[in-house]
Amino acid sequence: MSKVIYWVHQSVDGFIEGPKGEFDWPAMEAELSAYSLELTERAGAFVYGRRVWEMMASYWPDAGSTSDHPHNRAFAPIWRRTPKVVVSRTLTEADHGARVIGGEDLAAEWAALRAETDGDLLVTGGTGAATALAALGLVDEYQVVVHPVLLGGGKQVLPDVARHDLRLVGTRPFDGRAVLLRYERA
Repeated sequence: MSKVIYWVHQSVDGFIEGPKGEFDWPAMEAELSAYSLELTERAGAFVYGRRVWEMMASYWPDAGSTSDHPHNRAFAPIWRRTPKVVVSRTLTEADHGARVIGGEDLAAEWAALRAETDGDLLVTGGTGAATALAALGLVDEYQVVVHPVLLGGGKQVLPDVARHDLRLVGTRPFDGRAVLLRYERA
């Protein structure tokens, strides 16, 4: 059965985007990019909430040819070939071959998805889908990359989730700047 990993970038003060929705602060330098690409290569599917899906679907299909950043050129083909799942209560369909789940019984839909997916289910960024899955106890591992920035407000990581005890299973610095914190459910 696949492992469910929540992969997210956050500021030191615990936000995934700034007060005006800005997400221009995570730096994908060489070491962090290599780790990110390794993680995404292992994924059996990428999982997004509606808002993150809309951003990803508008950027990544053409990013390999329109971006000069080495990480973007390397990730774009991975994004295109990896199955995608959107967790949403409002969408009924999505382009780029993405599957939409999130109807009446998210837990049952999620169990079916896990059973049929080879590789990890990588829940990326955002808070909506991750919060819904975490609240149901469906996330196995949290991989939080803390970047050296204070945003002073914005969107919090996993808002309104009840207490969950976690166990630290690893840390890793990247590029002398960011730090990965890996936690599993206790």
